[in-house]
Amino acid sequence: MRRPSRRYWLDARRAALPFALSLAAIVGCTRAPPPASYPVARIQTRLGEILLYLYPETPHHRASFIKLASSHYWDAFTFNRVIPDFVAQGGCPDTPAGFADSPYLLEPEFDHSLRHVYGAVGAGRDDNPKMLSAGCQFYIVANKNGLARLDDKYTVYGRVIKGMDVVEAVVSEKTDGTHNPVVAIGLHVDVIEMTADQLRQLGFMPDAGAP
Repeated sequence: MRRPSRRYWLDARRAALPFALSLAAIVGCTRAPPPASYPVARIQTRLGEILLYLYPETPHHRASFIKLASSHYWDAFTFNRVIPDFVAQGGCPDTPAGFADSPYLLEPEFDHSLRHVYGAVGAGRDDNPKMLSAGCQFYIVANKNGLARLDDKYTVYGRVIKGMDVVEAVVSEKTDGTHNPVVAIGLHVDVIEMTADQLRQLGFMPDAGAP
């Protein structure tokens, strides 16, 4: 059998090029476009405003926070346990009975890319063996070195993108023997939509994934 010439192979490659380009275009079109906007939790207090990015990697915790914020559930609560170099805890307070009054409990959503870094937002829980999160409580890490000992024990589902100065003011408030501020720090929590450009202006890269 006669061996095809070099010209034959060059012509074959040219003929295949339009098909390859069309296939690439089709594949490119099937990729999901980035969202037009992102849900951002906004916590307003007498000390200032805090903005939280809610991670898509923890969809159930994110959906829970948005649901409770949309119904103004958090507005009945305060920052009730604040400790410098530890956390600012808000929502329903700890009780000896655990979280029997929580609207519901959530299965943990541990993600190795989501750590207890400075400004991380996590879900509170009691000592239940399944490490279920209380839907009614959240905390913000206020230790600049992070709290690695909490990793894979409490679910991290967000991060402060604006207002860590406010968090520092919260944990610096005078407290009683249970670390509850003497002057209440009420919560007004809602959810706003922000574009990727608006998030980048705050120094956060939404398309880069979790830090």
